[in-house]
Amino acid sequence: MAAPWVAYAIAGGIAVITAVAGMRLTRLDAWFRNLRKPSWQPPDWAFGPAWTTIFTLAVWSAGRSWNAADPDFRLLLLGAFLLNVVLNIAWSWLFFTSRRIDWALLEVGPLWLSIALLMVLTAQVDTLASWLLLPYLLCVSFAAF
Repeated sequence: MAAPWVAYAIAGGIAVITAVAGMRLTRLDAWFRNLRKPSWQPPDWAFGPAWTTIFTLAVWSAGRSWNAADPDFRLLLLGAFLLNVVLNIAWSWLFFTSRRIDWALLEVGPLWLSIALLMVLTAQVDTLASWLLLPYLLCVSFAAF
């Protein structure tokens, strides 16, 4: 059995890959600046700290739930976390790279559901791990709005 920190290290590596992919797909150019946005949208500078916090909490959640789960349940957790990674990156690609706001709006539903699924799954092995994902769910909810 691997040391408990290994789960956090792997989750951290996956989070870094996800964040870098999202950043590389995000362009805050004239197209984005000219979009009609609500007056209550946070300033651009707030997104970096917000997503850093969200990814940090997700890594904490993944490590806690992985370490608390039995081997069979770990496969389910891994699949759910990887599905979420794919949907997270896909949203950035649809919205910022492809500039398909309509497709991004459709894709945010499965992304939101994948976070809810993670919360349900992690709650089965570690309640705190589930609550650590709430800011992520709220952020995606806010962004979709």
